[in-house]
Amino acid sequence: MGHRTPLYDRHLDQNARMVDFSGWDMPVHYGSLLEEHHAVRHSAGVFDVSHMTVVDVAGPGARDWLRHLLANDVDRIPVGRALYSAMLNPDGGVIDDLIVYRREQDYRLVVNCGTREKDLNWMTLQAEGFEVTLTERAELAMLAIQGPTARATLAGLLNGRRGEIINELKVFAFAEDGDWMIARTGYTGEDGVEIILPGDDAVVLWVQLMEAGIRPCGLGARDTLRLEAGMNLYGNDMDEAVSPLEAGMGWTLSFDGERDFIGRAALVQQQAAGHSVQVGLILQEKGVLRAHQKVITGAGEGEITSGTFSPTLGVSIALARVPAGSTGMAEVEIRNKRLPVQIVRPPFVRNGKTVYTQQ
Repeated sequence: MGHRTPLYDRHLDQNARMVDFSGWDMPVHYGSLLEEHHAVRHSAGVFDVSHMTVVDVAGPGARDWLRHLLANDVDRIPVGRALYSAMLNPDGGVIDDLIVYRREQDYRLVVNCGTREKDLNWMTLQAEGFEVTLTERAELAMLAIQGPTARATLAGLLNGRRGEIINELKVFAFAEDGDWMIARTGYTGEDGVEIILPGDDAVVLWVQLMEAGIRPCGLGARDTLRLEAGMNLYGNDMDEAVSPLEAGMGWTLSFDGERDFIGRAALVQQQAAGHSVQVGLILQEKGVLRAHQKVITGAGEGEITSGTFSPTLGVSIALARVPAGSTGMAEVEIRNKRLPVQIVRPPFVRNGKTVYTQQ
């Protein structure tokens, strides 16, 4: 038996198909991945993401520690804003990707559940010499309410300050009310919010969302939505042997000033030497693109890191790591056949619209 979120019984009540996900019993779908995917693209859906690891970072050395630990710079954001960053090893490989929230007196991190133990050990090791305290908040749950009607529906359900927060939040901003942290963030390519809150409150809110007609969504739709949105999945699109430069995450790197973050020197060397790059692929024939399939481009060979059938586009799409300079058409090896793919610049879909461009 794996770890269970506070909503485990609710998932069973709604006939979710439960699977093991990094040691957690999580819903992969509630009957139809496709219907859940389209609900988020066209109206609203809610995901239980309480398996994510929440860590509060406090102490007089918190800022300096985070500026050393993370490839992105927390000084780039004011209080009330969130920042996406990678946490790197000295070779520039990605230990994990995460969100950091800058609060009035401290910071909050949300990291992946599959890398929880590794992340906590690494952060604890790197905290030596800094006046910083790390506190895991395992008692908190997390819900992601996503889709074009998500915020309006949610604001109508919540009274007082919480409803006001949802209406007023700007993208990648957050606000707190009591034990609730409400952020206008997500992993779907649609508008919406993610709420970190006590487990009991999460159960109550889940019931309210169901009564309001918001669709419960599982890990399956979460994956197809994030891939359409061109968002990386740790362990697929990047890992400790892959740098942010190779994973389409160059925009998350801050080289301003002399800040000596872990992995900086390796990234500078990689920039000078050249490196592979991330591209999007669209299959031109019937079939499904999958991770680890070989990609043959005019510039050399690469590999698909994530692939799926896109419910929105009606074709198979993928993220791939290929030699720099790969453009136009390429081929992918599928069952001993080479099928044509178009190389594009992701994301594929944002806010319900096709947005990819040819590369």
